[in-house]
Amino acid sequence: MAAHPPDKEHLDDHMVKMEVNLDDIPGEWLGYVMDLLFEAGANDVFYTPIYMKKNRPGILLQLLCSLKKVNTMKKILFSETTTLGVRYYPLTVHRLERTYKKVATEWGTVTVKEGIHDGIVVQRAPEFEECKTIAEQHHIPLKKVYEQVWHVMGEET
Repeated sequence: MAAHPPDKEHLDDHMVKMEVNLDDIPGEWLGYVMDLLFEAGANDVFYTPIYMKKNRPGILLQLLCSLKKVNTMKKILFSETTTLGVRYYPLTVHRLERTYKKVATEWGTVTVKEGIHDGIVVQRAPEFEECKTIAEQHHIPLKKVYEQVWHVMGEET
Protein backbone atom coordinates (compact mmCIF):
# COMPACT_ATOMS: atom_id res chain seq x y z
CA MET A 1 0.00 0.00 0.00
CA ALA A 2 1.05 3.57 -0.62
CA ALA A 3 2.51 5.57 2.25
CA HIS A 4 0.50 8.70 2.95
CA PRO A 5 2.25 12.08 2.91
CA PRO A 6 2.87 13.71 6.30
CA ASP A 7 -0.08 15.57 7.84
CA LYS A 8 1.81 18.85 8.28
CA GLU A 9 1.55 21.55 5.58
CA HIS A 10 4.48 21.27 3.16
CA LEU A 11 5.69 21.48 -0.41
CA ASP A 12 6.52 18.17 -2.03
CA ASP A 13 8.87 18.82 -4.94
CA HIS A 14 9.67 15.18 -5.69
CA MET A 15 6.42 14.44 -7.50
CA VAL A 16 5.76 13.43 -11.10
CA LYS A 17 2.64 13.62 -13.24
CA MET A 18 2.49 10.76 -15.74
CA GLU A 19 0.03 10.40 -18.60
CA VAL A 20 -0.87 8.19 -21.54
CA ASN A 21 -3.44 8.44 -24.33
CA LEU A 22 -5.47 5.28 -24.82
CA ASP A 23 -7.74 4.74 -27.81
CA ASP A 24 -7.90 0.98 -28.09
CA ILE A 25 -8.36 -0.33 -24.55
CA PRO A 26 -11.46 -2.10 -23.23
CA GLY A 27 -13.26 -0.04 -20.63
CA GLU A 28 -13.29 -2.99 -18.23
CA TRP A 29 -9.51 -2.81 -17.99
CA LEU A 30 -9.44 0.79 -16.75
CA GLY A 31 -10.63 0.10 -13.20
CA TYR A 32 -8.21 -2.79 -12.93
CA VAL A 33 -5.30 -0.61 -14.04
CA MET A 34 -6.35 2.12 -11.59
CA ASP A 35 -6.34 -0.37 -8.72
CA LEU A 36 -2.87 -1.63 -9.71
CA LEU A 37 -1.48 1.91 -9.87
CA PHE A 38 -2.88 2.81 -6.45
CA GLU A 39 -1.59 -0.44 -4.94
CA ALA A 40 1.86 0.35 -6.38
CA GLY A 41 1.94 3.76 -4.70
CA ALA A 42 0.23 6.27 -7.00
CA ASN A 43 -1.08 9.25 -5.03
CA ASP A 44 -3.86 9.88 -7.55
CA VAL A 45 -5.12 8.30 -10.77
CA PHE A 46 -7.81 9.69 -13.05
CA TYR A 47 -9.27 9.33 -16.52
CA THR A 48 -10.52 12.01 -18.91
CA PRO A 49 -12.37 11.40 -22.19
CA ILE A 50 -10.46 12.97 -25.11
CA TYR A 51 -10.47 13.10 -28.90
CA MET A 52 -7.24 12.05 -30.57
CA LYS A 53 -5.93 12.41 -34.12
CA LYS A 54 -8.40 11.52 -36.86
CA ASN A 55 -11.08 12.49 -34.31
CA ARG A 56 -10.88 9.08 -32.58
CA PRO A 57 -12.39 9.00 -29.08
CA GLY A 58 -9.93 7.98 -26.40
CA ILE A 59 -9.03 8.18 -22.74
CA LEU A 60 -6.30 10.25 -21.11
CA LEU A 61 -5.00 8.33 -18.09
CA GLN A 62 -3.12 10.58 -15.68
CA LEU A 63 -1.48 9.77 -12.40
CA LEU A 64 0.51 11.49 -9.70
CA CYS A 65 3.33 9.68 -7.93
CA SER A 66 6.65 10.28 -6.22
CA LEU A 67 9.75 10.44 -8.39
CA LYS A 68 10.99 7.15 -6.94
CA LYS A 69 7.83 5.35 -8.20
CA VAL A 70 8.17 6.36 -11.89
CA ASN A 71 9.71 3.08 -13.07
CA THR A 72 7.12 1.03 -11.20
CA MET A 73 4.30 3.06 -12.79
CA LYS A 74 5.84 2.78 -16.27
CA LYS A 75 6.05 -0.99 -15.90
CA ILE A 76 2.34 -1.17 -15.05
CA LEU A 77 1.34 1.22 -17.84
CA PHE A 78 3.33 -0.67 -20.48
CA SER A 79 2.27 -4.13 -19.34
CA GLU A 80 -1.40 -3.49 -18.47
CA THR A 81 -2.52 -0.89 -21.04
CA THR A 82 -2.27 -0.52 -24.81
CA THR A 83 -0.04 2.56 -24.70
CA LEU A 84 3.13 2.84 -26.78
CA GLY A 85 4.53 5.77 -24.79
CA VAL A 86 4.37 7.52 -21.42
CA ARG A 87 4.79 11.26 -20.83
CA TYR A 88 5.90 12.46 -17.42
CA TYR A 89 6.60 15.83 -15.91
CA PRO A 90 8.19 16.88 -12.63
CA LEU A 91 5.94 19.00 -10.44
CA THR A 92 5.57 20.43 -6.98
CA VAL A 93 2.53 19.74 -4.82
CA HIS A 94 1.53 22.07 -1.97
CA ARG A 95 -0.11 19.85 0.60
CA LEU A 96 -2.24 21.30 3.38
CA GLU A 97 -1.90 20.32 7.00
CA ARG A 98 -4.46 17.64 7.80
CA THR A 99 -6.30 17.01 11.03
CA TYR A 100 -9.11 14.57 11.76
CA LYS A 101 -12.14 15.32 13.89
CA LYS A 102 -14.79 12.85 15.08
CA VAL A 103 -18.35 14.10 14.62
CA ALA A 104 -21.26 12.39 16.39
CA THR A 105 -24.44 12.03 14.33
CA GLU A 106 -27.68 10.42 15.47
CA TRP A 107 -26.63 7.29 13.54
CA GLY A 108 -22.96 7.05 14.55
CA THR A 109 -19.61 8.79 14.48
CA VAL A 110 -18.07 10.14 11.26
CA THR A 111 -14.47 11.23 10.80
CA VAL A 112 -14.08 14.63 9.15
CA LYS A 113 -10.77 15.49 7.51
CA GLU A 114 -9.79 19.14 7.79
CA GLY A 115 -7.33 20.93 5.54
CA ILE A 116 -5.42 23.74 7.25
CA HIS A 117 -3.52 26.54 5.51
CA ASP A 118 -1.50 28.99 7.60
CA GLY A 119 -3.30 27.79 10.74
CA ILE A 120 -6.83 28.30 9.32
CA VAL A 121 -9.23 25.48 8.37
CA VAL A 122 -9.96 25.99 4.67
CA GLN A 123 -11.38 22.54 3.76
CA ARG A 124 -13.57 19.98 5.49
CA ALA A 125 -14.63 16.59 4.15
CA PRO A 126 -16.49 13.77 5.88
CA GLU A 127 -14.98 10.35 5.21
CA PHE A 128 -17.12 8.92 2.43
CA GLU A 129 -16.83 5.23 3.39
CA GLU A 130 -18.01 5.96 6.95
CA CYS A 131 -20.98 7.98 5.66
CA LYS A 132 -21.82 5.25 3.15
CA THR A 133 -21.75 2.56 5.86
CA ILE A 134 -24.08 4.60 8.08
CA ALA A 135 -26.48 5.21 5.17
CA GLU A 136 -26.57 1.51 4.30
CA GLN A 137 -26.93 0.30 7.89
CA HIS A 138 -29.76 2.74 8.68
CA HIS A 139 -31.43 2.65 5.25
CA ILE A 140 -31.24 6.42 4.84
CA PRO A 141 -30.05 8.54 1.92
CA LEU A 142 -26.31 9.24 1.90
CA LYS A 143 -27.00 12.95 1.56
CA LYS A 144 -28.89 12.92 4.89
CA VAL A 145 -25.76 11.65 6.62
CA TYR A 146 -23.69 14.43 5.04
CA GLU A 147 -26.34 17.01 5.95
CA GLN A 148 -26.23 15.94 9.58
CA VAL A 149 -22.43 16.04 9.67
CA TRP A 150 -22.47 19.59 8.26
CA HIS A 151 -25.21 20.56 10.74
CA VAL A 152 -23.21 19.26 13.71
CA MET A 153 -20.03 20.91 12.40
CA GLY A 154 -21.92 24.21 12.14
CA GLU A 155 -23.00 23.94 15.75
CA GLU A 156 -19.44 23.26 16.89
CA THR A 157 -17.82 26.19 15.13
